[in-house]
Amino acid sequence: MKLLAFAGSSSSTSRNRELVKYVLKAFTEDDVNLLDLNDFDMPVFSVDREKNGFPQEAHQFLKAIEECDAIICSLAEHNRSYTAAFKNVFDWASRINVKVWQNKPMFLLSTSPGAYGGGNVMATAHKFFPQFGADIRETFSLPNFNDTFDVENTAITDAALKAALDEKTADFKQSL
Repeated sequence: MKLLAFAGSSSSTSRNRELVKYVLKAFTEDDVNLLDLNDFDMPVFSVDREKNGFPQEAHQFLKAIEECDAIICSLAEHNRSYTAAFKNVFDWASRINVKVWQNKPMFLLSTSPGAYGGGNVMATAHKFFPQFGADIRETFSLPNFNDTFDVENTAITDAALKAALDEKTADFKQSL
């Protein structure tokens, strides 16, 4: 199986990238394409810029989705919404193909240092991604990242949260 995985963050120390890497431990037998949003740096979307054509990076993002069988995405939350980096990639891609996610099965994640675990961005994505072709099979928000995740060992330190995410990961894998 070909998996596309990424964090909706451009941070070099992305918590959400670490969460994606944790989930990917369950997919060692699969072909994984772990994207970095920094590879999709484009001008800020506007209808005026769109008149000049679409950046190659937007096409590359859509091609990566086209070539995969399933998507694992962990969204970072800035001011209760998507990061500017993710939103820009999404905006450009959606103007080329409104069904950005191309009906691919998706495991949607989020985390943050706060107790809500990126719940606002998760709620927004869970509501709107299906309108853009996402087949969301599982969701999981990890709260209090700094207290519940060991970055050095790519491990969840809270037993209950680890069990919950491991179960959702197994269910997602089973659904494919």
